[in-house]
Amino acid sequence: MNSLHRPPNHSQAWVVQTWAAFVLSVGGLSLGIICLPVDAWVKGYMGMGTAFALGSTASLAKTVRDLHEGKQVTARIDEAKVEKLLAEHHPLR
Repeated sequence: MNSLHRPPNHSQAWVVQTWAAFVLSVGGLSLGIICLPVDAWVKGYMGMGTAFALGSTASLAKTVRDLHEGKQVTARIDEAKVEKLLAEHHPLR
């Protein structure tokens, strides 16, 4: 049977860049909302919308990843079954 496929590890530079981009984007958006010349309730509404958008984006990313990993596991199981059938099959019998 084939060894389990493991996704490649991310480099430390990639992890730092990803977190920096996230912090800068959320910080910039928050600063933009704070500096808007509107009432506090409008700023609160925009901040709440941003928080829900961030939360739903994280949930969606996790769900897509889990579905993809689930398909990989199913494909490996099917592949193992086919390999077992082929190993047991002897055409000259």
